[in-house]
Amino acid sequence: QVQLVESGGGLVQAGGSLRLSCAASGRTLSGHAMGWFRQAPGKEREFVAAIRWRNISTRYADSGKGRFTISRDNTKNTVYLQMNSLNPEDTAVYYCAAALDGYLPGTKDDYDVWGQGTQVTVSS
Repeated sequence: QVQLVESGGGLVQAGGSLRLSCAASGRTLSGHAMGWFRQAPGKEREFVAAIRWRNISTRYADSGKGRFTISRDNTKNTVYLQMNSLNPEDTAVYYCAAALDGYLPGTKDDYDVWGQGTQVTVSS
C-alpha cells in the first residue's frame, strides 16, 4: 500500500513561484509513474505533469510547459513540482498520484493512489 502526502502549497502573488512536494511511503515506487493533477472550483481534475520514477522521463500538460518542472528524489522517496511564473489561473488544489500501471499516463483514471491535496492560490 502506497501513501502519498503533499505539501508546499500556499498563497503567492502572480509571477511568483512555489515548489510542491509529494512524499511517498509504504512501498517502492520504482518502475511506476507519479503524476500531479489540479482541480479548480467547479472544474474537473486535470493533468499537470508526470514522471517515470526509474528513468525520469517526463510529460507535461500544455498549461505548464516552460513554467512547471516535475522531478523526484530517490533518497527521499519524494516527487516535486516546481512552479514558476504563476498566474491566477493556476489557482487550484494540487494532487499527487501514483500509477501502478502505464508508462506516463495523463488521465486521472489511470492513477491508483492519491494524496489529500494541497491548496495553491495565486493572487493578481
